[in-house]
Amino acid sequence: MPRKLFRKYLPSHEAVRANRFVARFGALLHHPNLWHLNRHSVSGGVAVGLFSGLVPGPLQMLTAACLAIPLRVNLPVALATTLYTNPLTIVPLYLVAYQYGALLTGTHAGEMAAPPDFTFAHMWEWVRAMGEWSLALGKPLAVGLVALALSLAALGYVAVQAAWRAYVVLAWRRRKRRSGAA
Repeated sequence: MPRKLFRKYLPSHEAVRANRFVARFGALLHHPNLWHLNRHSVSGGVAVGLFSGLVPGPLQMLTAACLAIPLRVNLPVALATTLYTNPLTIVPLYLVAYQYGALLTGTHAGEMAAPPDFTFAHMWEWVRAMGEWSLALGKPLAVGLVALALSLAALGYVAVQAAWRAYVVLAWRRRKRRSGAA
């Protein structure tokens, strides 16, 4: 079961609470759903992570944490899910968001400037150029990012809920077959 695999590698609740960095936040991080692996907290964590992954700049994990804590969804899952955006995937995601936003706002997507080429050697120049390119895309990109983030969050939530439910139903059927055969 995936939950058993995660439990094997995740620290215990006591170890997390005893950590000196976590202890600074007091009772804020003590809610059980922030750490438990159940259907609702994991699906909520995936939704928060997918939504937060499209936040511009290096603020994805901070946004995920700021949303996961008050919504009481699995914090590690929310943080890990934001990693779907990276220098290789951000440009295609922003292009999809722009097209989505152009469709929703009724503007003509037309010709747009090519995104800046990524190089590790000039990482900070690329980040600056990427920001300028994003700002030049305007309203369709802004609307598209919010709409795509909400759509991905909803799809992620439903997908995890359905997959979890399917796994449980299959486990029940296997258990029933085993008990019937015995």
